[in-house]
Amino acid sequence: MIENNGSWERDVIEKIALSAIEEQKRARKWRIFFRASTLLLVIVTLWWVFGKDSSRSMSSSGKHIAEVQLRGEISSDNTSAEKIIQGLDDAYEDPNTVAVILRINSPGGSPVQAGQIYDEIIRLKKSHSTIPIYAVVEDLCASGAYYVASATDKIYVDKASIVGSIGVIMNGFGFTDTMKKLGVERRLIIAGENKAFLDPFSPANAKQMAYASGMLEQIHQQFIQAVRMGRGSRLKETPDMFSGLVWTGERSIQLGLTDALGSVKSLSRDVIKVKNIIDYTPTEDITDRIAKRLGSTESRMSWQSFLNVLPIN
Repeated sequence: MIENNGSWERDVIEKIALSAIEEQKRARKWRIFFRASTLLLVIVTLWWVFGKDSSRSMSSSGKHIAEVQLRGEISSDNTSAEKIIQGLDDAYEDPNTVAVILRINSPGGSPVQAGQIYDEIIRLKKSHSTIPIYAVVEDLCASGAYYVASATDKIYVDKASIVGSIGVIMNGFGFTDTMKKLGVERRLIIAGENKAFLDPFSPANAKQMAYASGMLEQIHQQFIQAVRMGRGSRLKETPDMFSGLVWTGERSIQLGLTDALGSVKSLSRDVIKVKNIIDYTPTEDITDRIAKRLGSTESRMSWQSFLNVLPIN
């Protein structure tokens, strides 16, 4: 009887254990289901909040004006050549594009990025000679932004727009006197006499300063030649035109830096005579948009890590 009782108890314990295991399996399946459902809901919500406004509808048929926006500082991290060139290429490749408008509101930026956009506009003008490209300036078209604009067929401005700043700048700081006051000793070890080129914690080196000035002058001349080539005989050069000064839109027309007063709307209505405008500016993907909205600029969250932080209980 004792053995039978023991056998009976073992059977009960085994059944309870098996039942608990099955319950855990079912609970785990439900957790996975709820986790996946929550992830799907989050994806849909994020798309609705962040992605819906960035989608470009290409369902509109018929002839249209293609718009590409150049806003903010021109740099590899912000308004990059890659981004603007992609938008321009897409615009020109569409068989229904009758004209391209480059809408500009930028203080300039990298001469490399600006030069790459400039060169691409020149190339596209040659390969698509029947499709004109216009620049429309809003508040600001300075430095590298004007570099880009000068490649277009015509530049339209508002009378109060700020245009110009045809120059090149390199800035920095010198901390040698501050270090002396604080009793800080600079210990710098280099191989190659110019490896610490323009080091802010070392005294200014006249030879290096002269070299830097010569380098900036080369880039400045590249800028000037690009403007001259783009504007041609319309340019009415003055002694201070390439000095880095800026002008109002009204004055820039008189100098031949720009062509006429106008906006995107007036240009489409009175010059191109096509009302339909489609924006070809490439937009950030959803993860980039989320990161910027949340103040993060360092990394993207993978779907697996995103899944792991969802509640599972």
